[in-house]
Amino acid sequence: MVQLTVGSHRDDATSDVVLSAHKFNRHTFWCGQSGSGKTYALGVVLEQLLLNTRLPLLILDPNADFTRLPETRDTTDPDLAAAIAATDIQVLHSTRRDLPQLRARFTDLPLTAKAAVLQLDPIADADEYNVLLHADATLSGGGADDAPDQDTYISALRASDEPGHQRLAKRIENLQVLDWDLWARGEVAATDIIDERPQATVLDLGGFAHPAEPKVAALSVLEHLWAHREERRPVLIVIDEAHNICPPVATSAVEQALIDRVVQIAAEGRKFGLWLLLSTQRPTKIHPNVLSQCDNLCLMRMNAPRDLAELADTFGFVGEHMLAESPEFRQGEALFAGGFITTPTFTRMGARITEEGGADVGVPLLA
Repeated sequence: MVQLTVGSHRDDATSDVVLSAHKFNRHTFWCGQSGSGKTYALGVVLEQLLLNTRLPLLILDPNADFTRLPETRDTTDPDLAAAIAATDIQVLHSTRRDLPQLRARFTDLPLTAKAAVLQLDPIADADEYNVLLHADATLSGGGADDAPDQDTYISALRASDEPGHQRLAKRIENLQVLDWDLWARGEVAATDIIDERPQATVLDLGGFAHPAEPKVAALSVLEHLWAHREERRPVLIVIDEAHNICPPVATSAVEQALIDRVVQIAAEGRKFGLWLLLSTQRPTKIHPNVLSQCDNLCLMRMNAPRDLAELADTFGFVGEHMLAESPEFRQGEALFAGGFITTPTFTRMGARITEEGGADVGVPLLA
C-alpha cells in the first residue's frame, strides 16, 4: 500500500503524516481561507502523487499556481529533482504566448455545450438551435478538424439560403465567440494531450481575454472525459479555486453546463475512474451536491463559524472540537480526515519540491 508523506504531526515534528494513495479514488475537498497556505499545501500532495503513483493528474489552474510544476527548487534533493524531471508533465498556457497553448475545439463540444456558448435556448431559439443540432452532419463536410472553426461554421452558414442558418451565423458573429484565442484552429487541443494520459496536465486558465473562455476550456475537457468515461481510464481532476467552476448558483448558461457536469461526475464518476479534488476558500462557495459527495477532507485555517458548521454537517466523521481549532491554525497547518488517513490528524505541511507559480505580493516598504 503506497503511502504519501505530506508533513509531520503538528505537535511532533519527528512523526510523519502519511496519506493513503489508493484512497484518492474518492472525491476530496480541500479548503482554507486566503493566506492559510492552501495552494502551497496542495502542491505538496500533488508532488507526492507524481513521485509515488501512476495516477494521471488533470489540474485546472486559474491563477497559474501550478504552471511551474515541472521545475524543481534549488534546495530539492537531487534524486527527487531527477524523478520530477523524468515525469511527463504537460503545461498548457494562456498567460504566456511563447509556450504551448491551451486550446479547445468548438466542433468537438457536445450540443448542449455549444448551445451554452452561443446562448441558445432550445425553445426560445428553436430555429437556430435546430440548425446547430444538425450542423455537424450538414455544415462541417468532414473537415472540422482541419479547418478553422470560423471557416467551418460561418462560411457554411453564410452559404445557405435557409433563414435559420443566416440567423445562427449572425448570432455567432455578433457574439464574436469564434474569435476567441481558445479555439484550436487546426492546432493540438487539450483533449488530444489528455487522451495520452501524461502524468500531469496543467491547464493555465487565467490568461484569456473573454471571461467565458476559461469556463469553456474547463467545460471542454470535462465533457470529453465524461463522454469517454466507459473507457475507465483513471484520472484525478484537480480543480483549484473550484468556486469558479461549480458555484452554488450559475450566472450564465456556460456556468450552468459546468455545474451540471461536475455534479454528475461527483455523483457517478467514481466508478469510471473520474475522481475530483476540489480546492477553495469556503465550503459554502461550492455547489452542495458536489460537496456532499466528498469523502476526504483537508482543512486549513478558517475563521467563519458558518463555514465550520457546514463542514461539520457534511463531514460527520470529524469531531466538531477538531474543526473548531481551525481558526488558530498557523500558515501551513492543516487537519486531514477521511478515507485517505487512518484518523483525523493535525498536520504541519512539508516542504515543496517544485516551484510555485504564484505567490503573494509583498507590501512595499521604505528603503
